[in-house]
Parts: sequence; structure tokens; C-alpha cells
Amino acid sequence: MKQVFIVGGTGYIGTRLIKKLLVNGHSVTALVRSGSENKVPEGAKVLVANPFESESFVDHIPRNAVFIQLLGVAHPSPRKHAQFISIDLKSAEASVKAAKLAAVSHFIYVSVAMVPSAIMRAYQRTRKTVELNCIQSNLPSTFIRPWYVTGPGHYWPILLMPFYGIAQFIPSLRKKAAAFGLVNIDQMIQTLANTVDDYVTGNQILEIADIRKSNKKNAISDSIQ
Repeated sequence: MKQVFIVGGTGYIGTRLIKKLLVNGHSVTALVRSGSENKVPEGAKVLVANPFESESFVDHIPRNAVFIQLLGVAHPSPRKHAQFISIDLKSAEASVKAAKLAAVSHFIYVSVAMVPSAIMRAYQRTRKTVELNCIQSNLPSTFIRPWYVTGPGHYWPILLMPFYGIAQFIPSLRKKAAAFGLVNIDQMIQTLANTVDDYVTGNQILEIADIRKSNKKNAISDSIQ
């Protein structure tokens, strides 16, 4: 069992991940803002604090905990570039600072695919800044880099699947199609759960191909057991 501290545990990924971690036997503490307490899955500990001020929650992070940073703007788009700074970056900076002071064992950050995108450049720049902050803080970190996560309420990109299929046969499009490939919510949750169980001493990056392999890795482990 590990102590897991989550910022952003009431969102699309967070609620599903908390349920998975609890089933796996981990102890989970979810930081939420006032009014969101009831959104946390039953069985997790709830900490009401300000995710933008490290001083409000640093003393509540268990020593050697695995820290997961999920808080960010919902449904990112180019028009939300100001929110990427005021929400995504500001909360992540507070989390990195608190995680360092609390001597966490592992910092897990859901970032984004970094192949240059003219449309989502501001979003990528914000996420890259957080990654660099983690590295400069010498936190043992994992950066998980999806592009778009499909699932309930997030199925519209599936309309692009014919494009991905065609792109595989066009050399000039093949690399970019792979870089901006889709992953599903089950693959993301399994990747995060696997990463919680990892022992990390430096920094590791999990790209789209790694996320897609997560369920296969779990299936192999289950068959061995």
C-alpha cells in the first residue's frame, strides 16, 4: 500500500483514478476546494485547501507519498491560453513546491504530447514549463504525455479515426498522426495506476505509445500472478 496525494481528483480522470487506486489497496488523499467535497469517491480522505497556495496543504502531504498533479482547465482549447497560466501553471507550481518540501517519493504529472502544434502551442508551453520545474526541483518525476483522452463525454475525436487510418499510408503524415494519436480513458487510468506502483529515482516520460501499452502490461502481470 502507498500513500497517494492527488490534486485535481474530482475531474474526468481524477475520480476514476481514485476508485482504481482504492481497489488496488492504496490510501488516497484528495485535495479539493470548498464545495467539491462530495465529488470525491467514497473511501478517499478529503482535504479542503487552496491548490494555488502550497502553504495551505503542504503539512497534510504524507511523507514519502506519491503525488499526482491532475488539476487543469477542462476541455483545453486555444482560446483558454490565459487560463493555462492562471490555473494549470499556478496550481502546478504550488504542487511542485509543496511536494519538494514534503519530500514525496514520486511526482506524477499528466502533461501533453510535445510534438509542435500551432493550435495548442500555449498549452504545450505551459505543460513543458511544469516539467522543467519538476526537473529543476530534483523531484523523482513521471511525465505522462497524452494528446486527447477519449471516453464518456469525450468521444468526438473518434470522428477523426478515418484520418488516422489513411495517414498510416502517407509518409508525410504518418509521424504526425502517431504523435497526435488518441488514447482512451481506461488506458490513462491503467497507466497512472501502473506509475504509482513504479519506483522512480530520476525522471521518466511516458508517450502515447507507452500509454497504449498499459493495459497489455497489466494483462501480462495478471497472467503471471
